[in-house]
Amino acid sequence: MQNYIDLAAKNGVSLIGVGDCQFCGSKTERGIHECVEIFSLGFQAIDYSKPENHLFRFISVDAHTLQHPEIHGRWSNHFHLTRQHLMFYYNIKWNYMLSPKLSDHLNNYKIHHSEEYLEPPAILKRGRITTTDVLDNSSTESNCQKMIDQWGRKVYDSWSQNLEIVNRIAQGFLRNNNSL
Repeated sequence: MQNYIDLAAKNGVSLIGVGDCQFCGSKTERGIHECVEIFSLGFQAIDYSKPENHLFRFISVDAHTLQHPEIHGRWSNHFHLTRQHLMFYYNIKWNYMLSPKLSDHLNNYKIHHSEEYLEPPAILKRGRITTTDVLDNSSTESNCQKMIDQWGRKVYDSWSQNLEIVNRIAQGFLRNNNSL
Protein backbone atom coordinates (compact mmCIF):
# COMPACT_ATOMS: atom_id res chain seq x y z
CA MET A 1 0.00 0.00 0.00
CA GLN A 2 1.30 3.42 -0.92
CA ASN A 3 1.66 6.06 1.75
CA TYR A 4 1.21 9.79 1.25
CA ILE A 5 4.92 10.29 0.48
CA ASP A 6 4.77 7.68 -2.30
CA LEU A 7 1.58 9.21 -3.73
CA ALA A 8 3.11 12.69 -3.70
CA ALA A 9 6.13 11.36 -5.60
CA LYS A 10 3.83 9.58 -8.07
CA ASN A 11 1.98 12.89 -8.53
CA GLY A 12 5.29 14.72 -9.12
CA VAL A 13 5.00 16.74 -5.92
CA SER A 14 7.94 17.58 -3.66
CA LEU A 15 7.00 17.62 0.00
CA ILE A 16 8.31 20.39 2.23
CA GLY A 17 9.15 19.23 5.73
CA VAL A 18 9.66 22.60 7.42
CA GLY A 19 7.35 25.49 8.26
CA ASP A 20 3.63 25.68 7.60
CA CYS A 21 1.87 22.94 5.63
CA GLN A 22 2.47 23.73 1.97
CA PHE A 23 -1.07 22.72 0.97
CA CYS A 24 -3.48 23.96 3.64
CA GLY A 25 -1.33 26.50 5.51
CA SER A 26 -1.67 24.71 8.84
CA LYS A 27 0.63 26.39 11.37
CA THR A 28 3.15 23.60 11.71
CA GLU A 29 6.90 23.41 12.19
CA ARG A 30 7.42 20.26 10.08
CA GLY A 31 5.17 21.13 7.15
CA ILE A 32 2.93 18.52 5.56
CA HIS A 33 4.45 15.76 7.72
CA GLU A 34 3.26 17.38 10.94
CA CYS A 35 -0.13 18.20 9.39
CA VAL A 36 -0.61 14.52 8.47
CA GLU A 37 0.61 13.48 11.93
CA ILE A 38 -1.88 15.77 13.71
CA PHE A 39 -4.68 14.40 11.56
CA SER A 40 -3.57 10.77 11.97
CA LEU A 41 -3.37 11.02 15.75
CA GLY A 42 -6.87 12.44 15.86
CA PHE A 43 -8.17 15.22 18.04
CA GLN A 44 -7.93 14.20 21.68
CA ALA A 45 -11.10 16.02 22.74
CA ILE A 46 -13.35 13.78 20.62
CA ASP A 47 -13.97 10.09 21.09
CA TYR A 48 -14.46 8.68 17.59
CA SER A 49 -15.46 5.29 19.03
CA LYS A 50 -18.82 6.75 20.12
CA PRO A 51 -21.43 6.25 17.38
CA GLU A 52 -22.59 9.87 17.71
CA ASN A 53 -19.07 11.01 16.76
CA HIS A 54 -18.68 8.83 13.65
CA LEU A 55 -20.05 11.67 11.52
CA PHE A 56 -17.19 13.90 12.69
CA ARG A 57 -14.66 11.24 11.68
CA PHE A 58 -16.09 11.23 8.13
CA ILE A 59 -16.11 15.04 7.99
CA SER A 60 -12.51 15.30 9.19
CA VAL A 61 -11.26 12.62 6.77
CA ASP A 62 -12.97 14.36 3.87
CA ALA A 63 -11.72 17.80 4.89
CA HIS A 64 -8.11 16.72 5.30
CA THR A 65 -8.09 14.70 2.09
CA LEU A 66 -9.58 17.54 0.04
CA GLN A 67 -7.11 20.06 1.48
CA HIS A 68 -4.25 17.78 0.39
CA PRO A 69 -5.24 16.20 -2.95
CA GLU A 70 -1.60 16.11 -4.06
CA ILE A 71 -0.93 13.27 -1.61
CA HIS A 72 -3.92 11.15 -2.65
CA GLY A 73 -5.11 9.37 -5.75
CA ARG A 74 -7.04 11.33 -8.38
CA TRP A 75 -10.40 9.63 -7.74
CA SER A 76 -10.25 10.24 -3.99
CA ASN A 77 -11.43 13.81 -4.69
CA HIS A 78 -14.59 12.41 -6.27
CA PHE A 79 -15.23 10.14 -3.29
CA HIS A 80 -14.60 12.67 -0.52
CA LEU A 81 -16.32 15.63 -2.16
CA THR A 82 -19.33 13.47 -3.08
CA ARG A 83 -19.56 12.20 0.49
CA GLN A 84 -19.40 15.78 1.79
CA HIS A 85 -22.10 16.78 -0.71
CA LEU A 86 -24.33 13.93 0.43
CA MET A 87 -23.86 14.93 4.07
CA PHE A 88 -23.99 18.72 3.75
CA TYR A 89 -26.36 19.25 0.81
CA TYR A 90 -28.63 16.21 1.06
CA ASN A 91 -28.34 15.85 4.87
CA ILE A 92 -27.55 12.14 4.65
CA LYS A 93 -26.64 10.73 8.06
CA TRP A 94 -23.48 8.98 6.93
CA ASN A 95 -22.43 5.67 8.46
CA TYR A 96 -19.72 3.10 7.88
CA MET A 97 -21.97 0.91 5.72
CA LEU A 98 -22.45 3.70 3.17
CA SER A 99 -18.79 4.26 2.29
CA PRO A 100 -18.31 0.93 0.44
CA LYS A 101 -21.59 1.59 -1.41
CA LEU A 102 -20.31 5.00 -2.53
CA SER A 103 -17.00 3.44 -3.53
CA ASP A 104 -18.81 0.81 -5.64
CA HIS A 105 -20.97 3.53 -7.21
CA LEU A 106 -17.86 5.52 -8.13
CA ASN A 107 -16.17 2.45 -9.60
CA ASN A 108 -19.16 2.05 -11.94
CA TYR A 109 -19.21 5.78 -12.65
CA LYS A 110 -15.50 5.76 -13.62
CA ILE A 111 -16.15 3.29 -16.42
CA HIS A 112 -17.96 5.97 -18.43
CA HIS A 113 -16.07 9.00 -17.08
CA SER A 114 -12.48 7.76 -17.02
CA GLU A 115 -11.05 11.10 -18.17
CA GLU A 116 -13.03 13.21 -15.70
CA TYR A 117 -10.99 15.32 -13.32
CA LEU A 118 -12.07 17.50 -10.42
CA GLU A 119 -10.03 20.68 -10.45
CA PRO A 120 -8.80 21.41 -6.91
CA PRO A 121 -8.95 24.94 -5.59
CA ALA A 122 -5.62 26.74 -5.51
CA ILE A 123 -3.13 25.64 -2.88
CA LEU A 124 -3.77 27.45 0.43
CA LYS A 125 -7.33 28.29 -0.72
CA ARG A 126 -9.04 25.05 0.25
CA GLY A 127 -10.80 26.26 3.36
CA ARG A 128 -9.27 28.54 5.95
CA ILE A 129 -9.63 26.09 8.85
CA THR A 130 -6.86 23.51 9.18
CA THR A 131 -5.75 20.69 11.49
CA THR A 132 -3.95 23.07 13.83
CA ASP A 133 -7.03 25.29 14.07
CA VAL A 134 -9.13 22.30 15.08
CA LEU A 135 -6.49 21.13 17.53
CA ASP A 136 -6.03 24.59 19.08
CA ASN A 137 -9.77 25.26 19.45
CA SER A 138 -10.97 21.91 20.78
CA SER A 139 -10.80 22.12 24.56
CA THR A 140 -14.03 20.09 24.87
CA GLU A 141 -15.74 17.43 22.77
CA SER A 142 -18.47 19.91 21.87
CA ASN A 143 -15.92 22.51 20.72
CA CYS A 144 -14.12 19.85 18.71
CA GLN A 145 -17.35 18.75 17.02
CA LYS A 146 -18.12 22.37 16.08
CA MET A 147 -14.59 22.95 14.75
CA ILE A 148 -14.65 19.76 12.66
CA ASP A 149 -18.05 20.67 11.22
CA GLN A 150 -16.84 24.19 10.35
CA TRP A 151 -13.62 22.79 8.88
CA GLY A 152 -15.54 20.37 6.67
CA ARG A 153 -17.96 23.03 5.47
CA LYS A 154 -15.19 25.53 4.64
CA VAL A 155 -13.34 22.90 2.62
CA TYR A 156 -16.58 21.84 0.89
CA ASP A 157 -17.33 25.47 -0.02
CA SER A 158 -13.83 25.91 -1.45
CA TRP A 159 -14.48 23.09 -3.96
CA SER A 160 -17.73 24.70 -5.22
CA GLN A 161 -16.55 24.81 -8.86
CA ASN A 162 -16.90 20.98 -8.91
CA LEU A 163 -20.33 20.66 -7.32
CA GLU A 164 -22.24 20.20 -10.59
CA ILE A 165 -20.24 17.03 -11.34
CA VAL A 166 -20.45 15.85 -7.75
CA ASN A 167 -24.20 16.44 -7.64
CA ARG A 168 -24.66 14.15 -10.67
CA ILE A 169 -22.69 11.45 -8.87
CA ALA A 170 -24.66 12.00 -5.65
CA GLN A 171 -28.01 11.83 -7.45
CA GLY A 172 -27.02 8.54 -9.07
CA PHE A 173 -25.93 7.22 -5.70
CA LEU A 174 -29.23 8.24 -4.12
CA ARG A 175 -31.23 6.61 -6.95
CA ASN A 176 -29.29 3.36 -6.44
CA ASN A 177 -29.77 3.53 -2.66
CA ASN A 178 -33.35 4.74 -2.45
CA SER A 179 -33.69 3.67 1.18
CA LEU A 180 -31.60 6.65 2.33
